[in-house]
Amino acid sequence: MFRLSQYLRDLHEPPPTGPVRQPPGPVVIWNLIRRCNLTCKHCYSISGDVDFPGELSTAEVFDVMDDLKAFRVPVLILSGGEPLMRRDIFEISQRAKAMRFYVGLSSNGTLVDDAMADRIRDIGYDYVGISLDGIGATHDRFRRKEGAYEQALGGLRRLRDRGIKVGVRFTMTEDNAAELPLLLDLVEREGFPKFYLSHLVYAGRGNKNRGDDALWQTTREAMDMVIARAWRWAQAGSEMEIVTGNNDADAIYLLQWAARNVPSAVDALRAKLKRWGGNSSGVNVANIDNLGNVHPDTMWWHHDLGNVKERPFSAIWTDLSDPIMAGLKRKPRLVGGRCGACAYIDICNGNTRVRALRITGDAWAEDPGCYLTDAEIGLAGPVDRVKTSLYRGMSHEAPLSA
Repeated sequence: MFRLSQYLRDLHEPPPTGPVRQPPGPVVIWNLIRRCNLTCKHCYSISGDVDFPGELSTAEVFDVMDDLKAFRVPVLILSGGEPLMRRDIFEISQRAKAMRFYVGLSSNGTLVDDAMADRIRDIGYDYVGISLDGIGATHDRFRRKEGAYEQALGGLRRLRDRGIKVGVRFTMTEDNAAELPLLLDLVEREGFPKFYLSHLVYAGRGNKNRGDDALWQTTREAMDMVIARAWRWAQAGSEMEIVTGNNDADAIYLLQWAARNVPSAVDALRAKLKRWGGNSSGVNVANIDNLGNVHPDTMWWHHDLGNVKERPFSAIWTDLSDPIMAGLKRKPRLVGGRCGACAYIDICNGNTRVRALRITGDAWAEDPGCYLTDAEIGLAGPVDRVKTSLYRGMSHEAPLSA
């Protein structure tokens, strides 16, 4: 996750220099259940409204939590499927809070009526994220359920009114990018304190539908828009926050925006971005799926590192015998193509490896989602490479309709 607003606030009012703090352990995104009342178009877990046999029992979840705490994991993001469909979700959440984890809940929001909102408030979640993939019918098409937008928006409002920190997640594609300004206006008007712009990763249904991915020019225009909005909020002293995810080129795009708009701060910003370090799959971000399989992050469900029913998470996460895990943890990563030659590899860390794998069959090839020009990443030759929709619809694997 790239904390765009935080970096812009630091540009506006530089904070005193402090020590560099490394997280004690990875953030764990935990898909406790795969069942979901929706069948969203870009769901990485391919969830549906059926039971999936073999999911962890409450006792098994508690055992894993004990290991995670001993391993100094600071954050649990409880997800699904739809986590509110798991009968013991509040028992698990209450124990996680008692163990002093930072506990987030990732929901589609459609089940958050008044009674559910009260229960969520009583648990004291540190954060609840709910997706809005457009306004009204656009969101409903993405979520494949009529009325899903009004239900999700109602859930956000109920939680906000109960003093819970909520955020809106938006996965951008070519089909909904035009509604980004409307969503930013909605977030500002409603006082939802956080907006998360997620770039599409080719996993699950997101891989099947990757032909919908936003074109590079669309992505650049969207980044211009969120930077302008976050900069206005920063200058006004607002605590409203914009973060982005799943495309670490965003950091380089911000650095080059700063070079044009706040040139005196560029050196300090670059140093901060280098300390941030870019893509952290397999390093500071981990995933446990509903069956207990461990993955480098949520988009790597096709690649298992081990299962917590058989080995502790702490043992799986530190085992470098898996070549994917060893490659992700290597610094710098041995990536090829434009990523390997990029002058900012120390900032983005090679970006998102899953997109490279899905398109080329090579996890260490260049990320086709990088929307920066050759000149912007220090590769300018006699003629700068023109960024078009070169990769969309191409694949080492099955066709888009598979």
